[in-house]
Amino acid sequence: MLEQEQYAATPAQVRELVAARGWATIVTGTPTPVVSHLPVVLLPADPARPDELTVLAHLARADAELHELGRHDVVLVVEGPEGYISPTWYATDTFVPTWNFVVAHLHGRPELLGPEETWDVLVRTVEKFEAERPVPWRLDTVTEFARSIAPYTSGFRLTTTRVAGKAKLSQDKPAEVVERVIAALDVDPVHGNPALARAMREITTPLLVEGRHP
Repeated sequence: MLEQEQYAATPAQVRELVAARGWATIVTGTPTPVVSHLPVVLLPADPARPDELTVLAHLARADAELHELGRHDVVLVVEGPEGYISPTWYATDTFVPTWNFVVAHLHGRPELLGPEETWDVLVRTVEKFEAERPVPWRLDTVTEFARSIAPYTSGFRLTTTRVAGKAKLSQDKPAEVVERVIAALDVDPVHGNPALARAMREITTPLLVEGRHP
């Protein structure tokens, strides 16, 4: 239990992960488990329910039917940076290899949306992923074509009933070891992983500043 608490991601960290990543795996526990992959759009937080997340997403209609979408609870798995951690970076003989990662599990029952709400999900999804482009592309550029294929998709809204986030980023290691691991992730020719190094800095630097790191 102590390890789970040590690595638990805060609600703010989970929200940041879902908003930044925008890609998820959906798992439905029908008699035969069904798994699909899909983009997700995080809606603004409800001040009255700060720990609750609501996302919009869509699947191909055929996949939605396989999931029996709306009839079962699902888990949306959102993965952040992850990677192998070599003990050669520790400069000590007291550690073994491990894997660092950031992940969130969003539990809930999807609400299947109608045609116009599904269209809105498609518009929002395009806007999210085009937002940083110099000249964002818009779905209404090809409205007639997009409208013709939209019925083959199923949009849904998921409001979480439970959220489990985990950020295992060497919080249990001495500060000098963490610093060596981060430095190695920045430059190692085999297992270099700058995204994971950034995630480790974000998690461990506040602990070092506050004097709470081992």
